Amino acid sequence: MIPEDRLDQLVSRFAFLEAKMATGITPTELASMGREYAELRPVVATIADWRDLNERRRQAQGLLADLEMKALAQDELEDINAQSDAVEHAVMLALLPKDTADTRPAILEIRAGTGGDEAALFAADLFRMYQRYAENRGWKVEVLEESLTELGGCKEVIAAVRGDNVFARLKFESGVHRVQRVPSTESGGRIHTSAATVAVLPEAEEVDIDIPASDIRIDTMRASGAGGQHVNTTDSAVRITHLPTGIMVTSAEKSQHQNRARAMQVLRTRLYDLQRQQADDERSAARKGQVGSGDRSERIRTYNFPQGRLTDHRINLTLYKLDAILGGDLDEIIDGLSSADQAAKLAELAL
Repeated sequence: MIPEDRLDQLVSRFAFLEAKMATGITPTELASMGREYAELRPVVATIADWRDLNERRRQAQGLLADLEMKALAQDELEDINAQSDAVEHAVMLALLPKDTADTRPAILEIRAGTGGDEAALFAADLFRMYQRYAENRGWKVEVLEESLTELGGCKEVIAAVRGDNVFARLKFESGVHRVQRVPSTESGGRIHTSAATVAVLPEAEEVDIDIPASDIRIDTMRASGAGGQHVNTTDSAVRITHLPTGIMVTSAEKSQHQNRARAMQVLRTRLYDLQRQQADDERSAARKGQVGSGDRSERIRTYNFPQGRLTDHRINLTLYKLDAILGGDLDEIIDGLSSADQAAKLAELAL
């Protein structure tokens, strides 16, 4: 059952924004209202289509009693019924609560888990996979912090990903990714299992999180690279500790000023994500069954190299095109996860 009062609210809000933007408002107000107006425009158009379809149905049903018009009315009703389910589904999707972070850039964090050097190599593979996906979509990736191994693996990498709807597309990637393959260092040909963790956080802006100077401690230190290479001789690396939560962030590039800015950027994002997680935890227990539960300790996906197979355990999706996926072809997986999340939310909305 579609709540008409909710549709009226959306249409009224759109009309208000349209009228308000036609008057003299500040550039800041225009930017804020413009984003909301752009988001509501397709929603209001969908509502108009649904209401137009219902009006056509009402008129056609009224003509069924007219013998001369009955055949025409029946044809019209068949056409309306053929469109009805799709239009009603579109309206229901429009009514789903929006995640305000969906349009934001994201901070991508990948860390090697169990499996030693092989886990670090897999973490590097995952990062390249996301880099290629970002490149395919025209996004920009900036590495903020990384810790590499002598074998070319990655103990940890933190990167900013910027572009259109980055968080919306990547938010279901958070969790434990498991790999099954024969490591290059394995002479006996045995398959090893190792893992890496991925966290995708919506990037926070300064207006989202106010961090008083009294809440942080900033330490400087010398930075060092893999195997003792690229050692800084000055104290340029920065570690920021958020005292209330104990969250620590480091950045170890050559510029101490840049390191402070990057570390604060990541700290704001982690605190913003912590707020979002706390708000999520206060919601209905029903959300625990949804795709987007945000549990980063959950094993979400297995990459099986001998069989060229990828399995996403949350939606029971198995694809036999592992090379293409590692090359950045992630849309089929991400679309499946998004659809499953929408279906879960629609089911909850119907309760």
